[in-house]
Amino acid sequence: MLRGAAGAALAVGAAGALPGIASAEEAGRGGHRGLRVPKDKISIQLYTLRSILETDLEGTLDALADIGYRKVELAGTYGRSATEFRQLLDARRIRATSTHVGIDGDIDQAIADAKILGNLRSNVAWANFGTIAEWEAFADRLEAAGKAYRRAGIGFGYHNHNHEFQAIDGVRPYDVLTGRTSRRNVSLEMDLYWVVVAGADPVHEFYKIAGRVKQYHVKDRAPDGGFADLGEGTIDFRRIFRATRPLEVEEYIVENDQPVDALKCAETGYDYLANLRF
Repeated sequence: MLRGAAGAALAVGAAGALPGIASAEEAGRGGHRGLRVPKDKISIQLYTLRSILETDLEGTLDALADIGYRKVELAGTYGRSATEFRQLLDARRIRATSTHVGIDGDIDQAIADAKILGNLRSNVAWANFGTIAEWEAFADRLEAAGKAYRRAGIGFGYHNHNHEFQAIDGVRPYDVLTGRTSRRNVSLEMDLYWVVVAGADPVHEFYKIAGRVKQYHVKDRAPDGGFADLGEGTIDFRRIFRATRPLEVEEYIVENDQPVDALKCAETGYDYLANLRF
């Protein structure tokens, strides 16, 4: 709920030329190297399909499997237990490689559920504080949670929005999170849309913390600053992927916070990533 509200509010008014946005010339330019996103690295955040998952969970998972998805990222299990949801995924040869989680509840139970689901990673989806002191305290909690997850054999990370890149008293919360946590315990799930909306350059941010970005949320930006299906917006994913592939991002996760047609969005996103050359 928080992510949806934040998406609606923060996307408004984000206009202007931003790093990572393709010019018309760049968008149409051919002659790329021919690299591509491996299909086994393509995933989708099920938050994108929440409206239809709530009404037809099994049918929606069937449709995702038919599109070609073999990996998904969870943001809830829609009233099913971890065991029940795992069974639904297994029946369709889909794996929930990661899940969005919080750290305010029972971490031991969250880790137990992650193991049942077969997660390789768990990511904190949202945090927002008004002072750097609060961000520092939160970073310390992330580090502690990450240590617990690592000991259980599960990766642990943080998913950004755009406010982490806005300085508070001259300090960016994102720099606090990355500087106060260790690469051993906390990785980053970089949401490319929100980095661009923040006015930051995804490639620059990637190399500032080289080796720590393990997953991308691949979400496109409409000309008016809102959300777009992949390939129908203005973010230059070719440039980003071409520049950052050498450090091998593990997953490219399709997402749209407010899709017009969720299944079309899922299919368009899969096809875009599977066919993109960079």
